[in-house]
Amino acid sequence: MSTSEAVIVRPAQSADMARVTAIYRHHVLHGTATFDIEPPDEAYLSGKFAALQRQGFPVMVAERDALIIGYAYAAPFRERAAYAGTCEDSIYVDPAHHRRGAGRALLGAVIDQSRSQGLHEMIAVIGGAEPASIALHASLGFRHAGRLHRVGHKFGRWLDIVMMQRALATP
Repeated sequence: MSTSEAVIVRPAQSADMARVTAIYRHHVLHGTATFDIEPPDEAYLSGKFAALQRQGFPVMVAERDALIIGYAYAAPFRERAAYAGTCEDSIYVDPAHHRRGAGRALLGAVIDQSRSQGLHEMIAVIGGAEPASIALHASLGFRHAGRLHRVGHKFGRWLDIVMMQRALATP
C-alpha cells in the first residue's frame, strides 16, 4: 500500500468493482484512451480482474476520502509464451480527479508490483495518443517505442495509438 497527496493505492477488491466499472464507462463513452465502443458491465470487469490477480498481475485502485477515484493494472502483453516476461499497463482516473496525483501513484504501484512479480518489460498502448497519458508514462521512465496511425475509429474519426516501453528489470 502506498500514499501520494492523500491518495491511497491498494489492491482492488470485489467491493470496488461498481466504482471501477463507472470510471471505465465514462472513459468508453467520452474518451479516446480506450477504443472500446460499448462499456462492459461489472460482471465482465470483475471476472477479468479476478483472472489477472490469479495470474499474479497487479490490479490496483486509488482512493481519496474513501472514494475510488481510479484504477490501473498490468496484463499479459501477448499470449505467446515468448512474451511471458512482458506486460501491458492500463490506467483510468475519474476525470474529476485528473492532475491530482492519482495517476502517478497508480502507475508507480503497478510498475513496482510488476517488477516484484519478476516481469521484465512494460508496454503502454496509449489510445488516441492522449498527451496527458504520454506525459505521465514518460515521467515514470517510459520511452517512445512507436506510433500506429489511424488504427482505431471512434467518435467519427480515425485515431492513432502511441506505444511506449519501460524496463522493469536490469538486463
